[in-house]
Amino acid sequence: MLSIRDDFKAGLERDPATLSAWELFFTSPGLHAIWIYRIAHRLWHLKLRTLSRMVSNYAKFFTAIEIHPGATIGNRLVIDHGVGVVIGETAVIGDDVLIYHGVTLGGKTLDPVKRHPTVGDRVIIGAGAKLIGNITIGNDCAVGANAVVTKPMPAGTVAVGVNARLLNMTGDDFYLI
Repeated sequence: MLSIRDDFKAGLERDPATLSAWELFFTSPGLHAIWIYRIAHRLWHLKLRTLSRMVSNYAKFFTAIEIHPGATIGNRLVIDHGVGVVIGETAVIGDDVLIYHGVTLGGKTLDPVKRHPTVGDRVIIGAGAKLIGNITIGNDCAVGANAVVTKPMPAGTVAVGVNARLLNMTGDDFYLI
């Protein structure tokens, strides 16, 4: 229950377009997708795999956000504008992550192994970004809009472009992606 409360507070704090708690509660597909994921994830770990996938598909149908119930997501995730977000089965997302629309955390293989990205804490992933394969995105990173990341990112770096280039940026520059 704590995660759900934390997700709600994070949405209020980090979405400047949200005017009230009521508005967020009733109109945020990103928040709804995260909450439904948390239920589906619990079912997944109870080995109720088909039921968890059914619950997950309900969220996908109503929010246009696909989060596999096997993914592991930390606290205070915010999915802003959400449409088209895809988070794969073996993806791991840390705390205080902000994801914009059209983002994919995708796999590179069909083999039953860890095949999706691991995203650290306090990461911002810009609209349309694709993070592909079993890579690690360090803490305090930013991925620019439409970047394609297929290699690990050390903590505190910024990735931009297709076949993303890494930039070392800190402080206020971090938020200029």
